[in-house]
Amino acid sequence: MTASDVGAHLDAIRAVRIATADRRLLAVDGPVDVLLEEGRIADIAPTGALPLRGEVLDGDGAWIVPGLWDHHVHTVQWALAAQREDLAGTASAVEAAARMSLASVLGDGRRVGSGFRDVRWADRPALALLDEHTGEIPTYLINADVHSVWLNTAAFRREGFPVAADGMLREEDAFEISRRLNAADPVVADEAVAAAARRAASRGVVGLVDFDMAWNAGAWARRLARGFDMHRVEFAVYPHDLDRAIAEGLHTGQAMDQDPLGLVHAGPLKIISDGSLGTRTAACSQGYADDPHNHGVLTVPPAELQELLLRATGAGLEIALHAIGDLAVTAALDAFAATGAQGTIEHAQLVRHGDLARFGRLGVAASVQPQHALDDRDAADALWAGQTAIGYPLASLHRAGATLRFGSDAPVAALDPWHAISAAVFRTDDDRAPWHPEERVDLQTALAASARGGTGGDAGIRPGAAADLALLGADPATADAHGLRTMPVAATLVGGRVTHGG
Repeated sequence: MTASDVGAHLDAIRAVRIATADRRLLAVDGPVDVLLEEGRIADIAPTGALPLRGEVLDGDGAWIVPGLWDHHVHTVQWALAAQREDLAGTASAVEAAARMSLASVLGDGRRVGSGFRDVRWADRPALALLDEHTGEIPTYLINADVHSVWLNTAAFRREGFPVAADGMLREEDAFEISRRLNAADPVVADEAVAAAARRAASRGVVGLVDFDMAWNAGAWARRLARGFDMHRVEFAVYPHDLDRAIAEGLHTGQAMDQDPLGLVHAGPLKIISDGSLGTRTAACSQGYADDPHNHGVLTVPPAELQELLLRATGAGLEIALHAIGDLAVTAALDAFAATGAQGTIEHAQLVRHGDLARFGRLGVAASVQPQHALDDRDAADALWAGQTAIGYPLASLHRAGATLRFGSDAPVAALDPWHAISAAVFRTDDDRAPWHPEERVDLQTALAASARGGTGGDAGIRPGAAADLALLGADPATADAHGLRTMPVAATLVGGRVTHGG
């Protein structure tokens, strides 16, 4: 087969090497042929031992792993980021404002930038500074953590928000601005999502969990009708749509109508219970080092949180509960314990020692983003210096029996599971020593956490498993940090269909 065969259904993959623990389970060493049938692995045998029929992909000695998942994506915002001014490398508010003065004006008359991290800046955002550089063109700068947005006066006027002295909107106000900016023309948004999905497939991605702050059931039904077939999707709903979800009978695992490939399913109820480190709003037991009286904020009171979990659970919805600070993580675990709800805690960036084992006991998965530890290492060292809980735990959670699910939180970090895998295994992405190396995990754990359902899932290279697969151009077991981060992906398959390479 050739690259022109993307979309074809395969019957076999010839001469690949299994790069996961399944190789030992199957007692197979060296190149193998993988036979596929109706979207699943039918058999595995040493190369040449079985006859191959139909469409055969020559793996040419590639290494094969279960297809990769990103368990936390804001799909439209991730896709539209390619059309926005990239502010990730800006070193100051002055530089970011100057960059926006040169940014393209979008078709809706706005200038939009994203990816800045003001927690790294020596200066601070200011309304007057942004106005000076951007004038009367409505201008929006979205923080990398999406928990704050810097606007100029023209943007405040356009959105109808009271003008803030520093130009910053935070938490729910910032989310509302992001929702408005992401409400692009459906044709534009869907084209951007399709292009982003092709990029994801080129990195071995076969599925993602979509946390867009929108009515995702309608959006994905529309995309399926337009022929979307690049990867699997589990989409979330938010509390403002919970009544609608219940009224329409939406429940976790529910398949979409008119989806012949069975790609899209309803996912969890997403609840945001605190803020973020960068915006200094994550709810923590100790104050922030530069503002000792600030402990962040719990954005959902405990009684309200439990009520949401009870209602969602009664309707058949699992829970994805954003909790970053240790106070928020404790409150989240308390709510799971009180209600019997099932699901995940998203982020879990600061966890009390006594809470580690509760994840496993309660059956609550830790949906974490290993790259965040590296992006935030300097901010965490500075702002969380007085915290007694564990920052960005991976190994600690794994040893305590928690299921790990890896993701990117794209566009907060790049949607590339190999970045997450490298960050988890090596805990560095530059020439510095590993950050808290005691929290590293081994490669097999990282690969499992990056497959569907994480370390508690059933993805694998074995008969009966789904033919959601990635073929690699190098052996991940011998790769260093850079080698994992840049792992070549020769082909990606979803249900036995080629979505990349071939």
